[in-house]
Amino acid sequence: MKTVKNHFKILGYGTYLPQHTIKFKNQTRYRVLEGEEGQLDLAQKAIEKALQKAGLKMADIDCLISASAVGVQPIPCTAALIHERVAKGLSIPAMDINTTCTSFISALSTMSYLLEAGAYQRLLIVSSEVGSLGLNPQQKESYELFSDGAAAFIFERTQTEQGLIDSLQHTWSEGAHDTEIRAGLTAYHPREYNEKTKADFMFDMKGKKILLLSAGKIPAMFQEFQDQLEASLDDLDYIIPHQASRALDLIMGKLGIPKSKYLNLVADYGNMVSVSVPFGLAYALDQGLVKEGQTIALMGTAAGMTVNMLALKL
Repeated sequence: MKTVKNHFKILGYGTYLPQHTIKFKNQTRYRVLEGEEGQLDLAQKAIEKALQKAGLKMADIDCLISASAVGVQPIPCTAALIHERVAKGLSIPAMDINTTCTSFISALSTMSYLLEAGAYQRLLIVSSEVGSLGLNPQQKESYELFSDGAAAFIFERTQTEQGLIDSLQHTWSEGAHDTEIRAGLTAYHPREYNEKTKADFMFDMKGKKILLLSAGKIPAMFQEFQDQLEASLDDLDYIIPHQASRALDLIMGKLGIPKSKYLNLVADYGNMVSVSVPFGLAYALDQGLVKEGQTIALMGTAAGMTVNMLALKL
């Protein structure tokens, strides 16, 4: 296994789920009630918990990143709107990093280089989603899959052997239109909304096509990832995958990963889009599934189709 490339440690983290839940047989989903909670509310509450756990204030943070699939509005960036909630009056830089479902992994990988370079000492990455608001009730598969929520992590540059060992990202754009919301921005302007076009403004997922593409591409990429790390599966203590669907066990099985070595929360929490990976990491830390000193992997698939893998020394 390679040594740590970019050195940082987790100072604190926080998660927040809406109070309202829906049951689909044995599956539980958390969803906002319109008019009661919004995406910014979820993000703010997760950040407040992370700051409290770290014993910090927003003035102690050097950069705020929103790593979410869907923004609050087209302009300004969602990070600026979150900044207004938690850091108004401060000049902390705020930015969005978006690879849809794997946004947190992309943000951590990208920003870890700036931590290592000394550009920032502490950064806060928050993922927040209210994807339920864009679901199409006519598409049962996706309508019963997604949950809303938020998760925030605070990372600090360190001299200890903690942080990013390496990461890998690939995009296969032949899957670009298998998971999408076509309308709402410049491709299909909001003024075109009507009863005939409203499905274009809702989430559209072709589950079988995504599954086939994922199953065909991810095994070779996982081997490439291990080669890049100069490691084997045995060198990874635990894996936290994006909770993409009920087919998670199938995909992980194709990678030869035993159920004891990865987190599967699909039944209890569903797919929280960009929140799934940081929520899973927080859950694993809280439950003692992972601990300081261990080497873990964050993995996920995203619309595009993009796949991310990242090895982290806790």
